[in-house]
Amino acid sequence: MLRAVSLMALAGLVGLTGCGAKIEDTRPGKPVQTRQDAFHEILREFEPMGVMLRTRTYQAEPFARHAERLFELRDEPWPHFGPDTHYPPTKAKAEVWSQPELFERQRLEFIAATEALRAVARDEEAARSAYFKVYDTCKACHERFKGR
Repeated sequence: MLRAVSLMALAGLVGLTGCGAKIEDTRPGKPVQTRQDAFHEILREFEPMGVMLRTRTYQAEPFARHAERLFELRDEPWPHFGPDTHYPPTKAKAEVWSQPELFERQRLEFIAATEALRAVARDEEAARSAYFKVYDTCKACHERFKGR
C-alpha cells in the first residue's frame, strides 16, 4: 500500500514537472528567445540600480556603470518583434502587432528615459527620479503589451 501511494505521488510530481517546462523557440534565428534574453540582460543591469536606491546604498560609479550598460543594451530586443513572431514562448500580447504606433511610442519613451538616466547617473537625487521614469516606461509597456 505504501509503495502504491509513493508511486502515485512520484507520478504526480513528474506530471507537475512537465507543466512548468519551458517552451523552446524553434524558429530560425529564435526571435522570441532572443528578445526575451535581451530583456533579461536589461533587467540584470536595471535591478541593481533599483536595489541601491531602495536600500539607500547608492554609489555613483557602480550606478553609472549599470546605467551605461543599460544604455548600451536598450536597443537589443526591439528588432526581434517581427511580423511573424507572435507564437509560444512569447509573452507579448497581440496588441504589439495590432497597435504598432502605440508600441513604437512606448519604445521611444523607454529609449529616451534610459538616455536621461545615463546622463544623470552620478547625481543620486537626479538618478532616483530618472530611474523611476525608466521604471514607469517599463511598467506601462508591460501593462499594455505583455501577458503572463
